[in-house]
Amino acid sequence: MSRVKVLNADDIKRSLMRMAHEIVEKNHGIDQVVFIGIMTRGTFLARRLADFVGLIEGRKLPVGELDVGPYRDDEKRTSKDRTKLDFSIDDKTVVLVDDVLFTGRTVRAALDALSDRGRPRCVQLAVLVDRGHRELPIRPDFVGKNLPTSKNRERINVALKEIDGEDAVYIVHLEE
Repeated sequence: MSRVKVLNADDIKRSLMRMAHEIVEKNHGIDQVVFIGIMTRGTFLARRLADFVGLIEGRKLPVGELDVGPYRDDEKRTSKDRTKLDFSIDDKTVVLVDDVLFTGRTVRAALDALSDRGRPRCVQLAVLVDRGHRELPIRPDFVGKNLPTSKNRERINVALKEIDGEDAVYIVHLEE
């Protein structure tokens, strides 16, 4: 198995800052915007995005953590829900954040989890990496980097300093 670094810390920071500007522009400000990260890496990215948007707009934004484990449709389903939302999502624009968009199944689970917690005005999806190969009709609103990969021979690993001690995105080439 080999891996190639395709984004470094500066690339990730630039991508998140660009996405923050796109979020402000698309929403004509941030009056009713909240950020919710899909656990685990999406949570850290949501905090960073919210911080960048806060710098642009001059105020702090709410950030929550969404556990999609109980809503999965595969073997990764868990029974304990660790979601942390200390604000209402009713009639808000929810910016749902994750590290990698692949098949769309995690996002589908996240939408189910959100619908159990309220009725947002709209949900916008922000991902650091879109690698393609969707199995569901889900498309991100904000993308840091499109990295088309081979469905079965490659995967994307996102390393974040909060968890892994470095910020980087790797394409991992799997052995055949």
